[in-house]
Amino acid sequence: MEEYTPTALLRSFIKAYKIIESQDELVNRVVPDTSFAIAFRFKGQISYVTGAGKTILPAATFSGLRKSVRLINYLPQTAALIVQFEETSISAFFKQPVHELFEESISLDNFFPQSEISIVEERLAEAENSITRIAIVERFLYSKLLYNKPDMLVGDAIAKIYSSNGASKINELAKSLYISNDAFEKRFRKVVGATPKQFSSIIKIKSIIKKNPEHSSFIQIALENGYYDQSHFNKEFKLFTGQTPTDFFKSGLYW
Repeated sequence: MEEYTPTALLRSFIKAYKIIESQDELVNRVVPDTSFAIAFRFKGQISYVTGAGKTILPAATFSGLRKSVRLINYLPQTAALIVQFEETSISAFFKQPVHELFEESISLDNFFPQSEISIVEERLAEAENSITRIAIVERFLYSKLLYNKPDMLVGDAIAKIYSSNGASKINELAKSLYISNDAFEKRFRKVVGATPKQFSSIIKIKSIIKKNPEHSSFIQIALENGYYDQSHFNKEFKLFTGQTPTDFFKSGLYW
C-alpha cells in the first residue's frame, strides 16, 4: 500500500490517497474510521467478506462512516485507488444527505452519472503509474466540488472530540459551542455523515487501539473510557474490530 498527499487545490478536502495492489489473494481487516472514502478499482476484483460469503463491490464504491469492522477480499492481481476525505469536507462534493450512508457502501453512480465514472475507470486502467492515476481522480473530484467554505463550528466540535479522545459529553460540547443539542446534532450529522455520539465512539476506540494496551490493563482502559465494565468494553471492541481485545492486539493485522 502506498499513500500520497493531495495537491494544493484539494488538500483542505482530501486527507490522503492510498493505492493498494495485491499480487496474491489477501483479506484486509479495515476498522472504522472518521473519513468517508471512495474506492476506484482499476484492476481485478474486490469483495466484502461476511458470514454469508462474499459480496463483490462495484468498480467505484462510495463508503460512509461505520461502527463495525469490514473484511475486504482482494483477488490476485487486484489494484484500487482509495480517496479518504477530511471529516468536514464530504458535503462539499455531495448534495445528498450523506448521513444515510452510515454503515453503507454503494456504487458511486448513485451520485454521479455513470458515463462520467466510466471515463475515470477507463483512464485509471490505462494509466502507467500512480501519479497519473491520482491526477485523473483529482480532476474528477475538482469538477464535483460544490463549495469550499468549511463549517467552523463543526470543525471546532471535531477538534474538541479529538482532544478528549472521544470522551466529550455531547450536551456539554453543544453548550460550549453556544448551540442547542438538536441544532448541533443535525448540523454535525449533515456535515460529517454521523451523529456526534457515533463519531465520538469511533474516536474513543481508535484512541484505545493507538495506546496498544497490555492485556492486564484492559479493565482499567475500559473504566477510564466510560464503559460500565470490561464486558461492555469487550462487546463494543469486538463490533469495532471483529476480534476480542486480546486477539486483536496479538494479531496486529488491520488498517
